[in-house]
Amino acid sequence: MTSGTYVPPPREWEVRVPAELGLRPDALLAAIAYHRAHESPWPRDFITESGRFIGVADEPADSEVIGPVRARKDPNGIILRGGYLVAEWGDTQRADMSFSIAKSYLAVLAGVAVARGLIQDIDEPVAASASDDDFASEHNRAITWRDLLTQTSEWQGTLWGKPDSIDHNRDIGKSELGRAQKGQPRPLQKPGTFFEYNDVRVNRLSLSLLQRFRRPLPDVLRATIMDPLGASADWQWHPYRNSWVELDGHRFGSVPGGSHWGGGLWMSSRDHGRFALLVHRNGAWRHQRLLDPRWCAEMRRPSDVNPQYGLLWWLNTGRTQMPSAPESSYAARGAGSNVIWIDPEHDLIAVVRWIDKASVDGFVKLVLESVKV
Repeated sequence: MTSGTYVPPPREWEVRVPAELGLRPDALLAAIAYHRAHESPWPRDFITESGRFIGVADEPADSEVIGPVRARKDPNGIILRGGYLVAEWGDTQRADMSFSIAKSYLAVLAGVAVARGLIQDIDEPVAASASDDDFASEHNRAITWRDLLTQTSEWQGTLWGKPDSIDHNRDIGKSELGRAQKGQPRPLQKPGTFFEYNDVRVNRLSLSLLQRFRRPLPDVLRATIMDPLGASADWQWHPYRNSWVELDGHRFGSVPGGSHWGGGLWMSSRDHGRFALLVHRNGAWRHQRLLDPRWCAEMRRPSDVNPQYGLLWWLNTGRTQMPSAPESSYAARGAGSNVIWIDPEHDLIAVVRWIDKASVDGFVKLVLESVKV
């Protein structure tokens, strides 16, 4: 299906009857009902029975929450076709913690840095332009920007009081936050050869981008992406209380690529929808070019080490992540579960908040059943 051209104006969104856009309304209602029946098992305040923040529940007792936390409310979501709003449920204008969806925003900011010449080549070692000594060791100086963006860097060090080993052996296929051997140090592999979902290393990428831009990343995102998209002013991207650095005589907070230890990106489903539509449209927005289409394609290219992953976006290579969805579909995903799903084949976007992780494919299946043959 050819992608639509409608672009929502600031703070508004045109609603279309599903049937006008080739969708069965009864099937969309079934998808919404399914989401409500398969709500995330996470507690609303993110505090476990043991009294700990859910992000550190499987870490040592002294693992500290170092960023703010905001309780969630009911499940909510939106579905777009051709850019139009065809379904909406729950409070989609409330800025909720988005957890690792923030990683995909970092990927977009890396593309902005490349377009501005702040990063000359993502296959260049970060050490070639590093502003600190975190890439000076024999092991770390081989790490490239691509390695950081594909979570294959094997970066070694401690950042904001968290050692990289805190996420060693993390298996998000078994749990949203890992279990079993998580946190047990293991021998490091050569950078670029081993995939591991590691928030410390993603946070190191974020700091490196801050050092390239010389401006807080939320300010860059707002000026270059979110304001041109007509997003609300309600979203926030919180640094940790100890993730402040001095650059050019100013103190800036380095933001995390998730909410593992609190903080992170807090954004509404509607604002996520605008961001998704921009990526889906390969960086074009009305008469503006906000992202290089070549970068959008690069974000969706399967990495050599993990074909299920691009540049901080989850892919559906071999229909492994979502068996019911087209292989060309892809997603930004965060624990909880928070999902931005983009299906270029059917010109569909869904933003789904607080759904049981195991039920994401079931939801997508029902959405796709709404498409008239």
